[in-house]
Amino acid sequence: MTKALEGVKVLDFTHVQSGPTCTQLLAWLGADVIKVERPGEGDATRKQLVDVAGADSLYFTMLNHNKRSITIDTKNKTGKEILERLVKTCDVLVENFAPGALDRMGFSWENIQKLNPRMIMASVKGFGPGKYEDCKVYENVAQCAGGSASTTGFRDGPPLVTGAQIGDSGTGLHLALGIVAALLQRERTGRGQKVLAPMQDGVLNLCRVKLRDQQRLEKGPLREYSQFGDGVPFGNAVPRAGNDSGGGQPGRILRCKGWETDPNAYTYFITQAAAWEHVCDVIGEPGWKTAPGFSKPAERLDKLNLIFDRIEQWTMTKTKFEVMDICNPLDIPVGPILSMKEIAEDEGLRATGTIVEVDHPTRGKYLSVGCPIKMSDSPVEVTRSPLLGEHTYEVLGQVLGYTADEIAAIKTSGATEPAKKMAAE
Repeated sequence: MTKALEGVKVLDFTHVQSGPTCTQLLAWLGADVIKVERPGEGDATRKQLVDVAGADSLYFTMLNHNKRSITIDTKNKTGKEILERLVKTCDVLVENFAPGALDRMGFSWENIQKLNPRMIMASVKGFGPGKYEDCKVYENVAQCAGGSASTTGFRDGPPLVTGAQIGDSGTGLHLALGIVAALLQRERTGRGQKVLAPMQDGVLNLCRVKLRDQQRLEKGPLREYSQFGDGVPFGNAVPRAGNDSGGGQPGRILRCKGWETDPNAYTYFITQAAAWEHVCDVIGEPGWKTAPGFSKPAERLDKLNLIFDRIEQWTMTKTKFEVMDICNPLDIPVGPILSMKEIAEDEGLRATGTIVEVDHPTRGKYLSVGCPIKMSDSPVEVTRSPLLGEHTYEVLGQVLGYTADEIAAIKTSGATEPAKKMAAE
């Protein structure tokens, strides 16, 4: 069975998280992703947050599955020639260098187009064109600049970043979609193009409901926010809303049985209008179904604290999974707060390939996320991340057509190996 992106060659100049997220997804979908790294050094995350001495870190391995690694010294004449041949041969070049880095290497967009008019050059940047476009951006900076942090947390506390890497990995997912769209368009036009995914833009796209609420706020208070029920006036910007639901249906995180000792013994509970009567029955308040001030959704908005306090009295008598078992058949939207330990041990997630176990030659077996996209005709087998430079000569021969003699000459040129001093160290 063929893969969705089989035959697509991706030149991967990315490092750390945003770019590797993108290229790993393309690799999972069948593209031949050739990760270009510096001899003797490689992606910085290989040696960040190391937990097994002498092995690539989980930070690196979990972002670089299904790829091939080659090492090229782009300052070396032969190395630059190899890179030029790769640009001529590949379909996509993905990079998340600092602004201007590719230009200084001699691979500006204009030069790339001359070498390969069909090339798609995809870039991650912190900000789009404008006064901040040359600024260096990391995950939390992107969350702050994209509107996420200002709307996360409780209103009496500071802004908060989320544990979900919406700045890095979120941007990588956006970039992957742009690349696939550009490949499809190239089938019609025959031309490549530039694809840009600024991290600020990606975070804002994921925060669109808060931009929605900013405009609603101009017309009056946000009545579904807890702040309204508490009688606290709104300012001129969308406030932090704690664990309120972002979809307009009132929701809260509530304690469940065992919360005193288990920091994750909680459930998310939504009082969706269509399920209101079932909610009343479940928690032992059948009279609320017809009581004045409770029977209609709009009437309940100033009583949400009372309502959720009563619901929590009930959830605290059940485990988070019992809450789910009772409420789901009644179409009451609930969900357990799952810890990373519970997710790692979830047999269902392993069965679907959402959690996978991977064997690595230097670190042994480890858990990783699998491909989040499931396609019936393009199944994904997650293979381990490459060792530094592991596929250099394989790619030179298979992809670029170098002969054995030419490869031997390249080995002596220093284009693909670390300097002798570095090797000795």
